[in-house]
Amino acid sequence: MDDANRKTSASPSMSAAAVSALRRGNKIDAIKIVREERNIGLKEAKDAVEDYLRNDPALQSSLAASQANAKRAALRWLAVLVGLAILAYYFLTRL
Repeated sequence: MDDANRKTSASPSMSAAAVSALRRGNKIDAIKIVREERNIGLKEAKDAVEDYLRNDPALQSSLAASQANAKRAALRWLAVLVGLAILAYYFLTRL
């Protein structure tokens, strides 16, 4: 048995809550869930989630898409806030 197959068969499956967190783009939440459920350390939980993601390319792409959408939304909010700050500065300096 090669290393890839041994690692796949050795890694336990994720709970539905952890997988759901990954689908929403919340890798940190998934790590917290795994850590609490398995009563393991932070590094072990992170490694377990990353191993699971490596073995599930569809979930990995879903996570990446969710994270990209979150970044775009954050940039939009930042642009709105900068625009409002510019407008406020403009109107306050005219007084």
